[in-house]
Amino acid sequence: MTWIRSRVQLLLFVSSTVLLLGGGAAWLLGAMPFSESLWVAGTVLGLAFSIAWTAGAIRRRQPSVDVIALLALAGALWVDEPFAGAMITVMLASGQLLEARAAARARRELSLLVERAPRTARRRLEGSVVEVPVDEVCRGDRILVGTGEVVPVDGRLVSGGILDEAALTGESLPVERPAGDEVRSGVVNAGPPIDLVATSVAAESTYAGVVRLVEQAQASSAPFVRAADRIAVVFVPLTLVLAGVAWVLSGDAVRAVAVLVVATPCPLLLAAPIAIMSGLSRAARIGVVVKGGGALERLAAGRVMLFDKTGTLTQGQPTLADVVTASDRVDADEVLRLAASLDQVSPHVLASSIVTAATRRGLTLEMPENVQEEHGYGLRGRVGTHEVQVGKAEWIVGDTQPAWVRQVRRRADLDGSLTVFVAIDGEPAGAFLLQDPIRSDAPRMIRTLREAGISRVVLVTGDRADIADTVGRIVGVDTVLADCDPADKLAAIESEAAHAATIMVGDGVNDAPALAAAGVGVALAARGATASSEAADVVLTVDRLDALADAILIARRSKRIALQAVLVGMGLSLVAMVAAAVGLLPPAAGAVTQEVIDILAIGIALRAVLPGKVHTIAMPSADIAIAHELKVEHDAVLAVVEQIRAVADTLSTQNCDLAPAHTLLDRLEGELLPHERADESLLVPLVDRALGSSDTTAAISRTHAEIEHQVSRLRRLLTNLDNDTVQPEDVVELRRLLYGLYAVLRLHNAQEEEGAFSLVPTGARSTGN
Repeated sequence: MTWIRSRVQLLLFVSSTVLLLGGGAAWLLGAMPFSESLWVAGTVLGLAFSIAWTAGAIRRRQPSVDVIALLALAGALWVDEPFAGAMITVMLASGQLLEARAAARARRELSLLVERAPRTARRRLEGSVVEVPVDEVCRGDRILVGTGEVVPVDGRLVSGGILDEAALTGESLPVERPAGDEVRSGVVNAGPPIDLVATSVAAESTYAGVVRLVEQAQASSAPFVRAADRIAVVFVPLTLVLAGVAWVLSGDAVRAVAVLVVATPCPLLLAAPIAIMSGLSRAARIGVVVKGGGALERLAAGRVMLFDKTGTLTQGQPTLADVVTASDRVDADEVLRLAASLDQVSPHVLASSIVTAATRRGLTLEMPENVQEEHGYGLRGRVGTHEVQVGKAEWIVGDTQPAWVRQVRRRADLDGSLTVFVAIDGEPAGAFLLQDPIRSDAPRMIRTLREAGISRVVLVTGDRADIADTVGRIVGVDTVLADCDPADKLAAIESEAAHAATIMVGDGVNDAPALAAAGVGVALAARGATASSEAADVVLTVDRLDALADAILIARRSKRIALQAVLVGMGLSLVAMVAAAVGLLPPAAGAVTQEVIDILAIGIALRAVLPGKVHTIAMPSADIAIAHELKVEHDAVLAVVEQIRAVADTLSTQNCDLAPAHTLLDRLEGELLPHERADESLLVPLVDRALGSSDTTAAISRTHAEIEHQVSRLRRLLTNLDNDTVQPEDVVELRRLLYGLYAVLRLHNAQEEEGAFSLVPTGARSTGN
């Protein structure tokens, strides 16, 4: 239906233009009867469509300025002014065409949701497994779910399993569920095959409910309303009164028709859509796809921003946060290297994170041999001369709870981390802590959103409250709503919408209902399209959150320019209407005058194509290349930073061995300090150039100086100590110095990532020279 309508609009524009120009050519050649016939045909064509548009507006009970065009066209035929009528038809046709293209919105299809929904289930029957349509599953059926498969119905686990629940909670980290736990449909089995007992039928399951929520929310979304319609209530009566007064006072119907001709609201029908289309084009250039003029208008009106956490304010994928070693026999880098080498052949999401961490630290990996998977426990294999195991704690360390294992579990509980344990040659060697880190550009993005006019920022997440509160506190939101399922997110949007226009940002299937229900739904699709991008009004195709603030600025500027074009165009039209009413503008001249006004209004609207104020930082390609090199070094020295804490943890006041501290000092002076000096000489000026001010890097420079000072103090302290004369108070001082240096470096790294590296485009492109 939409395709047919667009074809009809294009055909109307082409036909009316051909009739107008053909009549003009015949008039120039002296063929007056033929030219008038063509113009009359053009007028009749416009009259027919005007009748249809006006009738449609009446059926919808929607005020419309189309009635003015209808009267103007009819009047032009009545007073024998076919040229004026033909020109009005062209103006109306072009207005309809431009408006249709500006207001066209990408359909919010549920194709991804529907495709993802399982259509079959594997039911266990008398020792065999039978594949049946998912609609035939009954409560009490025992269902087998293979690795990587979507759970088809809600159920209760017969045995423990590892599940990826991102589709429902948005949480990127897999969750281990014990036997007896309730499992919701739509989650993915991220571990070995599992059995569950169905507790609901497919139509009543959780995932089916998510699809229904999206459908309901989409149905409640308001359509785009033309700018002309919003002022028609005032403009139409004013035009009719003025035309009537001109006719009554002069006794000449031509004057009334002239008033109607110059009142045809093409500045509304042409200029406003052009400004909106220009805004859509500007937004697309910075990687923000806005699905139509209605979405751009609502984006400009947004005042409350709601964010999902995972994949939006956080990276959305597990990242290695720390390596804890069981002893000093094998250092952290070697534990990571061996585990990552083995994990190269594992498809598990955590294995990928471990391999990525090792690669970023510049560790050399080997291809493993004789790799075997222990279902439900982990992976074993040979790396070089070592036998390596990677997996669950009970498989690696057994039932024992040595101090280092208790430390790992305590830290994991405090930080909401996942743990992976490692054994080398049959002996426990260490453990990895993996987290979903906060995006380095998230705090900056929140600040730029507030500068762009967002008055309230809310974090809405399915994650637990302590983790959500931590993220909200760091990025600077106003309110945190945790433990939210899709229905809770919908309720939060409805609550916020009662006070101001809302914008919802998310990137997962679980966010689709909220995105569709919000005033504007914004999906992050830089890492691949999801159902959220189908349900959203705005899609970010770049992996930079500050682009959203720029899109809001573009939307508001485009709307402001559209309003200016409308006010100037309609103001001049009112002046022309008065002139026509007193007899200064006959219909033909009025039609030409109206066309001049249209051109002026369009010229004003085209200003929206020009660049305006944005928050995106322009950086030359040379600076981007330098920043990328420094970021590689930054990631590589993270292992040195973690070694500081590890050395401090092992210091003992009894028979203290200072060798690890001396080794650490050598790494600090040989690896860390050269990097920090390079940051000071290269990164700080680079950021200053990008931001046009040195104020923002003053804190980074001060921290560089503090790091140099603390390393110098460490050198002096170790120079005056040896293993034979070291006293307990010396160890206490050394430990205090190391912990202090570790804290300074952790804060400093966060400052650099947020204040410097977050400015740099992730690709090789540059935004300016």
